[in-house]
Amino acid sequence: MRFHKVAAWCGVVLMAAAMCGCNKLRARDQLNKGVGAYRNAQFQQAIKHFQTAIDLDPSLLMARLYLATAYFQLYVPSGDSPENLKIADQTIDAFNDVLKYDPENVNAISSIATVYYYQKKFDKAKELQMRRLKIKEDENNPEVYYWIGQLDWDVAYPRRMQLRKDLNIANPIDSRKPDIFPPIPAKDREKLAEDNGPLVDEGINMLQKAVDLKPDYVEAISYLNLMYREKSDLEPDESSRMADIAKANELSVKATDLMKAQTQKAAEGVK
Repeated sequence: MRFHKVAAWCGVVLMAAAMCGCNKLRARDQLNKGVGAYRNAQFQQAIKHFQTAIDLDPSLLMARLYLATAYFQLYVPSGDSPENLKIADQTIDAFNDVLKYDPENVNAISSIATVYYYQKKFDKAKELQMRRLKIKEDENNPEVYYWIGQLDWDVAYPRRMQLRKDLNIANPIDSRKPDIFPPIPAKDREKLAEDNGPLVDEGINMLQKAVDLKPDYVEAISYLNLMYREKSDLEPDESSRMADIAKANELSVKATDLMKAQTQKAAEGVK
């Protein structure tokens, strides 16, 4: 009797193992079909295959990552239609699902940050970019420092320009010098410095770090130029203000020259 019970139990175990192995094979098949559909830009079809693969084998991380990436491909940056907002949520949820299994997955973190950026949820996007700096793979990645600096500017710039608009000093002093604006009155400038100062300081540091790591990083140099213009409006004296503008102009010229050189090099490579 005891022998029969053990034999029956072993049979159940073997059957479960066989079924598990079968599901894993089916999951792999669904993953492969999903990859094929993905490569053909059939993202909706790919999503179905990837979801089926996950249902069959929840441990198949690659299927989870592909599922999230397929949703990401359907997302229209900055689109605010209900359907697009739903896809944005599905993209974020799918990548967060990846992070449950792989907390340091850089692709998942940066993709979520990108969606938040296009939704103008800059604080959330920045939080995720800062998270990337704690990952060894990204601690010296100039792109991460660039993103943080850009996000600081995305918050600081509208705040400053709204203040200038409210004070009716949003236009340059001289049309021949479009980067020279009237100084902001002391009281308003001090409040702006309180709000924007930490962002500007951090932004300059982050963007400079990006340039140190990648000296020909045109985008980082361009935003460093813009951030020095933010800094100029926080300066308490005219000489410091003009020094910041001069630095910004220097960076603007550098970015333009680099862009021309890169464009020329690319054109020569095509020949």
